[in-house]
Amino acid sequence: MFFRVCLQVTMLIFNNTTSPSSSSFLLTAFPGLELAHVWISIPVCGLYTIALLGNSIILFVIIIERSLHKPMYYFLSMLSVVDLGLTITTLPTVLGVLWFHAREISIKVCLIQMFFVHGFSFLESSVLVAMAFDRYLAICSPLKYATFLTDMMSFVIGLIICIRQVVFMFPSVMAVKSVSFQGGQELSHPFCFHPDIIKFTYTNPWISSFWGMFLQLYLNGTDLLFILFSYVLILRTVLNIVAPQKQKKALSTCVCHICAVTIFYVPMITLSMAHRLFSSTPRVICSILGNMYLLLPPVLNPIIYSLKTKVIRQAIFQLFRFKDARGYSMRSLRGRWARRRQFSST
Repeated sequence: MFFRVCLQVTMLIFNNTTSPSSSSFLLTAFPGLELAHVWISIPVCGLYTIALLGNSIILFVIIIERSLHKPMYYFLSMLSVVDLGLTITTLPTVLGVLWFHAREISIKVCLIQMFFVHGFSFLESSVLVAMAFDRYLAICSPLKYATFLTDMMSFVIGLIICIRQVVFMFPSVMAVKSVSFQGGQELSHPFCFHPDIIKFTYTNPWISSFWGMFLQLYLNGTDLLFILFSYVLILRTVLNIVAPQKQKKALSTCVCHICAVTIFYVPMITLSMAHRLFSSTPRVICSILGNMYLLLPPVLNPIIYSLKTKVIRQAIFQLFRFKDARGYSMRSLRGRWARRRQFSST
């Protein structure tokens, strides 16, 4: 049902053509592999399904399970919301290109998608910082953890993340609104990405590209530095612990977050460098990096946290057991009711 809605949205937004007008761009999925798009769409749809279902289950379990109403899991729920937003933002365009060769997208719609893609990307970076702060307090200052990082403080941190997003994204929206773009150009991805679009402005693209790089370095760069600094302090605290078993236990609580940081920042940095520093990068490589940047975090984050976090894994198992037990009880009640009706009729 969800994919059917996405297809309807796709057909409304896009026009299935390869000769774009002056007010549109051409999206590209995998250059040179156009004949294999239908086959490529099978694993891509599988990854999108995993991302949507995985993050939805994580979010639903955290909401209904009262034992998970803690700051660590509040931040994880924020991460799932951001991953869902990033997945839904790019799903119509990716499926439109792979299934219908609907490559044309209007410049206005492209700019809207671009801001959502980068907005959710910056949000994910900020949420990862909040999760690093949570781990720092839990390991380095365990006595202050419960008193300082309360439910209200978690809400305040989430509010600060949103305000920070608006403060930095609003000037970018105003700046891009005044820029004129050269329509009819072919992009490198099945979604709209700032370093890809900014090359096709009538004005000097260097200024806009510099602003985009500054924004990414300032937001994502400072976030990454804060995360690294947090882990330096965490590692110093862990090394001062005498018991090896306690050291292992303390570090094990950070494994999921370290994996989430790695799968988010490595594709993002690699893709940005490929666009801005290495202009001769083959388009197929840029396309693969772009899809990794979009799909790796939403797909792998719920898998990592559900496998490595015992509390979440148990909550998911209990959820499915409850559904199975409820389904079995409903079937047994229906069976009893049918037998009673047969008995009464005879």
